[in-house]
Amino acid sequence: MEKSAKEGYGKVLGRLEQEILDVLWKSGPLNGKEIFSDIRRKRDLALTTVLTVIERLAKKGLVRKTRGESVYLFEAAYSRDGFAREVSQEVLKSIFDISRSGACASFVDMLARVDPVELEELSSMIEKKKKELERARG
Repeated sequence: MEKSAKEGYGKVLGRLEQEILDVLWKSGPLNGKEIFSDIRRKRDLALTTVLTVIERLAKKGLVRKTRGESVYLFEAAYSRDGFAREVSQEVLKSIFDISRSGACASFVDMLARVDPVELEELSSMIEKKKKELERARG
């Protein structure tokens, strides 16, 4: 994952939570020892620490826990993009509660600075959503 994305997720997840999700996004369903083995290659941690954080992620609804033949298997509850979308929606909702117009203006300004080409994509998304809403109203 690129550095800026890691820093962004770091505001939502702890470092180990982020590493666990990265392993699951990369590899799919794994048992706790497999997740631990992958993370252990990068840094020294106890198995119990990793298992505790996996359970915490499961309680938060970010990891699904299913019973395998002899062990539990864990998988990310959201794709990487799905997770980013969920986090973005929660953050935007909080900001919109403060100031909708300020949040929208800040978002457009930030998007223009980061990737001006995306402004056209945003405009297309807005038009598409307007049409969907008009159809729903009948």
